Amino acid sequence: MAVELETAVVVITAAGSGIGRACAEEFARRGGRVVVTDLDEGRALAVADGIRASGGTAVGLRADVTRADDVAAVRAATLAHFGRVDVVMSNAGILAVGPVEAIPVEAWERVFDVNVFGTVRVLGAFLPDLLAQGSGHVVTTGSTAGLFPYGFDRLPYTASKHAVVGLSESLAVALRPRGVGVSCFCPAGVATNILEQVTAYGTVAPPRGPAFAVVDADTAARAVVDGVVADRFLIVTDAAVPVELATRGADLEAYLAAIATGSG
Repeated sequence: MAVELETAVVVITAAGSGIGRACAEEFARRGGRVVVTDLDEGRALAVADGIRASGGTAVGLRADVTRADDVAAVRAATLAHFGRVDVVMSNAGILAVGPVEAIPVEAWERVFDVNVFGTVRVLGAFLPDLLAQGSGHVVTTGSTAGLFPYGFDRLPYTASKHAVVGLSESLAVALRPRGVGVSCFCPAGVATNILEQVTAYGTVAPPRGPAFAVVDADTAARAVVDGVVADRFLIVTDAAVPVELATRGADLEAYLAAIATGSG
């Protein structure tokens, strides 16, 4: 299942800025040929232009992951440009924050349409190709909010990321025996422009829970690419995350109580 980055074709959604952009640039630095997609076509083209200016290979495309036709068009363009696909990273994500009683159902639907069903649409478009060639790698973008219960102030996002983590775990069980690797990227704090994707409702509560380190997007991207090369399932940005997972798993009742009272 090892991916040879020197010849790999890499498709990344929401790669016009932030983590996606840094991952596109990092894959390209290591020899990958990158398809940069974003809802904002100008950003996608700018990232692809920057990669080419640095000696890499990239194309930029507009894609809305809430539209199956857009995702299918990315697949078609990828095959037309490069003839194959090797790594697919589903990275688009948005947040709705505020007290749970203040967040409307429509906001929940929008978050799930991007974060969960966007991933499903990407998988639906690209998995047949990976399975047919018996090789490749899928990267889903979860979050530490999908591993721990501290995201009570962004419950649609938290629920969507728990869904992505669960989907990814079972996907790994299904795909690894068939030659396709699966990684779930669960960053903690990453300094990006994610606030552009946040919609706030009501008064947002102060955070409670573990204080993981904040890293820059380039550091996060190196973790992602290293994880793909190593065929690692869980990719994190703070070594404290696995330790926190062990604490959570040892006594979930106590862990929830500690978070709820602000002592965890």
